Parts: sequence; C-alpha cells; structure tokens
Amino acid sequence: MSSISMETAGQTAAPLAATAAAESPMRAIFRRFLHVVVPLVTLAVVLLVWQWYVTVYEVPRYILPGPTEVIRAFVADYPMLFSALWVTLSITFSALALALAGGVFVAIAFAQSPWLERIFYPYAVVLQVTPIVAIAPLLIIYAPSTHAVLLMCAFLVAFFPILSNMTQGLKSTDHNLLNLFDIYNATAWQRLRYVKLPGALPYFATGLRIGGGLALIGSVVAEFTAGSAGTESGLAFRILEAGRRLNVPRLFAALLLITATGVTIFFLTSFISHLLLRRWHESALTREN
Repeated sequence: MSSISMETAGQTAAPLAATAAAESPMRAIFRRFLHVVVPLVTLAVVLLVWQWYVTVYEVPRYILPGPTEVIRAFVADYPMLFSALWVTLSITFSALALALAGGVFVAIAFAQSPWLERIFYPYAVVLQVTPIVAIAPLLIIYAPSTHAVLLMCAFLVAFFPILSNMTQGLKSTDHNLLNLFDIYNATAWQRLRYVKLPGALPYFATGLRIGGGLALIGSVVAEFTAGSAGTESGLAFRILEAGRRLNVPRLFAALLLITATGVTIFFLTSFISHLLLRRWHESALTREN
C-alpha cells in the first residue's frame, strides 16, 4: 500500500510540476506590459472623469481646477516651480545623505558596544516620536539660518528609520557564523566587515527606501513650519503662496511636482536596493517557477 500511495502521489505531482514550470517569454512580457499599462489606464480614466466633472458642473477654478488648467499653470509657471523644486531637492538629498552616514555610523557603534545602545537609543526614540512641527520653533531660535533649520528637520525625520533598520540588521547576524569566526580568533573588525555588514544590507536597503521618502516629507513639512521666501523658497512655500492668492491651478501643479518627486525618489532608492541585493538575496532573485 505504501508503494502504491507513493506512485499515485508521484503521478499527481507530475502535472503540478509541469504547471509550475517557467512561464514562456511572451507571457512574461505580457505580464510586465499589464503591470505598466493597467495603472496608466486607471490614471487616464480618473483624469477624464475629473475633467468631465468640472466641465459639466462648471466648477470654479478657485475651488477645483480641471486637469487642463493644472497643465496650463504648470507650463506657465515652470521656471518658478522648477527653481523651487531644486531647493526642495537639495534639502532632501542633503538630509538623506547625512541621515545615511549618521544612521549607519551610530548603528555600527551600537552593534559594537551594547552599552552605547542602552544609553543613547532611548533618546533616538524620543526624537522620532516628537512631532517635527514641535521641534522646528526651537530650531528656528538656535539655528544660524532658515536653510539650516530645514536641513535639520528633514535629517531628524529620516535618521531614525535608517538607524533602527541598520541596528536590527547588525543584531540579526547568524550566531553560527559568529561562533565560526570566534573559533578562528577573528577580530571585531573582521566580524563586522565580513559577517555583520553583508548580512545587514537588506535592512539597510529598507531603511534607505523609507528614509528617502521621509526626507522629502520632512523638508516639505519643515518649510511649512519654518518658512522661507525669495530665491530660497521651496515647493512648500509655493503651495502656501498659491493658496493665499487662490491660485489653485498653481497649487495643484506644485503638489503634482512634489508627488512626482516622491515617486521618483522611491524608484531610485528601490533601484539602488536591487543593485545591492540582486546577486544573492532572496527578495531580489527571480524564481525559476
């Protein structure tokens, strides 16, 4: 009975294995095509319904402009909007770079010295849970310039996710590998370089993706709170300015530019994550069935 059951199970598993075989190249291309086309078609439908609504019901442009009016405002004001975008991007990427350097360095210090983690990690948590709009007024008093306030606010928002993920990654190293290195009398630097840091790369990639988006959010929220004007104004100031002047099409155009920037940052950080993990980590490998 046992051999008959095994033969029956093998015969049943054969068609399942054939079904789970690698999909054909044309089917893979079609699946990827659908992944791109379906969101674009959905977006087109939403824009058409939006334009139809404001046209049929004659909604005033200062309440809800149509997509065509937003596009016209974007084209008319693009020198101002892209100048503000450059300011926002400079703050965002500067804060992200500082958060990456600081988060990785502090996480390594915590991994090498548990006492440092016990002493300073609670203060990092306090900074994370304190709303940035509550910290910004204090920074305005003590910081040398408004640009420094915006940079510090964006840094504080992006710092903790990178620190938290990197610390968790360094602490999640396989203990069997650490024991093997101890057997061969490896130094702390060798364990860090050859075992802990490579094992923490997936956590670092996660922190990078989260920190990239939060750096942009932090820079925008900080500008709403701290404020800046003139040539140093970013997209958040342009949104406030357009709202005060009831120039709602320009407000939508600036908001659209911020959204596109956030999506671009997400895809950029995801691509960097893929480059870091594509050759060895399960999350970046393509299954064969």
